[in-house]
Amino acid sequence: MLGELRGDRPAALYEASRHLIEAGGKRLRPYMTVKACEAVGGDPVDAVPYAAALELLHNFTLVHDDVMDHDDLRRGRPTVHVMFGVPMAILAGDLLFAKVYDIMARHAPRGVSPADVVRSFDSTTQATLTLCQGQALDMEFSDANEVSEDDYVFMVGAKTGALFRACAQVGAIVGGGSVEHVEALGRFAWDAGIAFQIVDDVLGLTADEDALGKPVGSDIREGKKTLVVIYALKHSEKQHREALLRALGVEDADDDTIVKAVEALRASGSIQHAKDTAKRYMDSAYVMLERLPDSDAKRDLRALVDYFVKREY
Repeated sequence: MLGELRGDRPAALYEASRHLIEAGGKRLRPYMTVKACEAVGGDPVDAVPYAAALELLHNFTLVHDDVMDHDDLRRGRPTVHVMFGVPMAILAGDLLFAKVYDIMARHAPRGVSPADVVRSFDSTTQATLTLCQGQALDMEFSDANEVSEDDYVFMVGAKTGALFRACAQVGAIVGGGSVEHVEALGRFAWDAGIAFQIVDDVLGLTADEDALGKPVGSDIREGKKTLVVIYALKHSEKQHREALLRALGVEDADDDTIVKAVEALRASGSIQHAKDTAKRYMDSAYVMLERLPDSDAKRDLRALVDYFVKREY
């Protein structure tokens, strides 16, 4: 994957495009692509180029998200725009996005029909369109006076579930899966992605900062309307609601104010509510997965979603 991001000129552009990938990451999306291919009876090796392309797509979104959210840390290192400046970060993200389709066009898996290559392109394109809509909603919600839980679930489905869905669908297409299996894996991954994002929002409040790789509580300072915040604003007692509002959307809120806001969220029951909601989406994902025949890959996908919900960072 990194070999695709080594160009001659300008060196800074290619260095910026590699910066986040070289920091590591969980690589959950390419893993899902490879396992989806295997789960429908395909050779997982065939899915590797497209899995790598989809990981580049994910990193493209992170580079631009960090610019929009003014985040300074990602994966424990300075973000791309902090290291290289905002203009170069935007260009690096654009390069990553272009490389997605470059790789998919030049490395079409052997034995995959032109029609299925087009289907893979279409799934990837639809995911990109949807995730842009989700990101726009996420920004809009920060300034909204009231956001419902249904609004939030729709937003995180678009922002996070859509790319997981594409990863599973592309893997299944490359693996020669039936229309029914491609659809089932797509629905499985969509619900799994929602569960993943809900837990991600919780961990942004509760995880160890070093393990998380970014400041705990940054979503509160940015005014993000996560499920935890939405529930707390509606169900908290007055003193807890006031403690939350003293920090929510206040970029210069000190650490003590953030700690008190997190304590208020715990007291409201919102963190447990979010965890329970994530588990419901995990269970829904499992139902979709049962439409596939038993296999080691199917069990691996189930274990992946179990990790989504039970992880600590």
